[in-house]
Amino acid sequence: MKFNLKGKTAIITGGGSGIGKAISNVLAGQGANVHIMELNIDTAQQSANAIVDSGGIAFAHKCNVAKHSEVLHVINSIANDFQLDILINNAGIAHIGNVENTSEEDMDRIYGVNVKGVYNCIYAVIPYMKKTGGVILNMASIAASVGIKDRFAYTMSKGAALTMMYSVAKDYIQYGIRCNSISPARIHTPFVDGYLKENFPGEEEKMFEQLSATQPIGRMGKPEEVANLALYLCSDEASFITGTNFPIDGGFVTLNGN
Repeated sequence: MKFNLKGKTAIITGGGSGIGKAISNVLAGQGANVHIMELNIDTAQQSANAIVDSGGIAFAHKCNVAKHSEVLHVINSIANDFQLDILINNAGIAHIGNVENTSEEDMDRIYGVNVKGVYNCIYAVIPYMKKTGGVILNMASIAASVGIKDRFAYTMSKGAALTMMYSVAKDYIQYGIRCNSISPARIHTPFVDGYLKENFPGEEEKMFEQLSATQPIGRMGKPEEVANLALYLCSDEASFITGTNFPIDGGFVTLNGN
């Protein structure tokens, strides 16, 4: 079976909802032991239970990825029972605003989860993966490569996720550790629906169509499409790939304006 992850252990931050949930489901479906790290343990447990009910193997862990000590505690506890094969740094939060309306508190909050959270998880798994090899996958964004209006802090954070990937890929290639990143454009997740409901009450359908039309392909991406790309990059079929960013954007980066 291609993309077989049977016996592999995958840690997925933010794996209880949206893109992370789809990744958790897809990797578990290919045989991985999935460990979901989430701030909301109820969300994580619901996702893990659904995987188990479908015949997969999954565990839920409460963890604030912005807290160094929490991340070390959770990942070390997982490593006591499992070899760490895959880390997917998916947990992230958003912020809308340019530099003038991004407060210091906003900046610190985005940095804590989207930048320090990625660092904390990589820092925790590297000592284990140096012994056995492994795969690290950062969730970046097209915002790391092109300008997106009113996304100052978010763009900063995703640029950091992208460049941390390059650094880790370079520093640890001799240990059999591969590190890549995925850069999605707009993906239809519950976050999008909540954003539209909060900011455009009564106009959700109209705004959804407008947002979808910003992708040259004419629609938003699906979480499962990102998850399938993640599966490939985590599998042995991608064993010759490291230090590379993969846009999944419906043509946004290369076709907008052309």
